[in-house]
Amino acid sequence: MDFKITTYSEEETIELAQNIESEKFPNMVICLRGDLGSGKTVFTKGFAQALEVKEEVTSPTFTIIKEYTSGEMPLYHMDVYRLDGKVDDLGIEEYYNKKGITIIEWADMIEDYLPEKRLDIRIKNSSEDEDKRIITITPHGRKYEELCEAIL
Repeated sequence: MDFKITTYSEEETIELAQNIESEKFPNMVICLRGDLGSGKTVFTKGFAQALEVKEEVTSPTFTIIKEYTSGEMPLYHMDVYRLDGKVDDLGIEEYYNKKGITIIEWADMIEDYLPEKRLDIRIKNSSEDEDKRIITITPHGRKYEELCEAIL
């Protein structure tokens, strides 16, 4: 079952991320999908803020993976856009079991490497309002379904 939410500002997208963070659990995987500038990094910043990450969260476009360990639990932030689906040597799947939270931007580019149980979040820009986002959340697995039921 998909859940659809519309946000009208960066602050509302951040608030959604913080609500999802409130239901976090170890080995949580969030897969972000959306066009350039849709708000994937904004979402991650909001999540990290609620997780009490002390470092500044930026897009890991060139580093691929950034690890933030100053928060309540580790946050592994990935941007796989530049990989062209070639992730065999990176050990991305190891992060899924490191007792932290993994957030993957451009997750649709590495579909074959994603865990079966995860939270997919598609962020779509609105053509009518540059601040409006249509966000579709798809839970895969019971824990993620329960998370969605608790906050949406």
